[in-house]
Amino acid sequence: MDGDTVKMQWNENRQLTWSDFKGEPDMGDSFVASTNSGVSFSFSYKVKNGKMTMDYEVTCNFYPELSWYKPDLVSPYILKHEQTHFDISELYARKLRKAMEETSFSNNPKEEVNKLYQNIENARKKLQTKFDFETDHSKIEPVEIQWRRFVAKELKKYERWKS
Repeated sequence: MDGDTVKMQWNENRQLTWSDFKGEPDMGDSFVASTNSGVSFSFSYKVKNGKMTMDYEVTCNFYPELSWYKPDLVSPYILKHEQTHFDISELYARKLRKAMEETSFSNNPKEEVNKLYQNIENARKKLQTKFDFETDHSKIEPVEIQWRRFVAKELKKYERWKS
């Protein structure tokens, strides 16, 4: 993502609304909405007297301009599905903060940190895909409800690592 991309940070007190979705709908697409969200990560470190210190920042973002919906085909139920995608990204932001906090890195941590980030990012993408596959993009309501409960429970489990 380039630095100019408009982004909205995940906030437990603010759910997504359809007005947050500012992208052009893909009319050739069979989906009625699409959420573009992800985890941004940056870090820096320095070694002084053989001791390494690290600063890092992890944020979970929603990208309004890259997210879209078809106004005549959506519902509050679909909006909750899209919110759950955003919540899954937040869950992995928390998992990344936890991993960064608990990992002992060498004095040259760049490769280790990147690998950690890659593993968490791959797991995030995999869960997003699994969520859509198992719910058939929200069409299987009982499964959708189970997923929402699961994600809410996981967020609670990782509450200590929210930003």
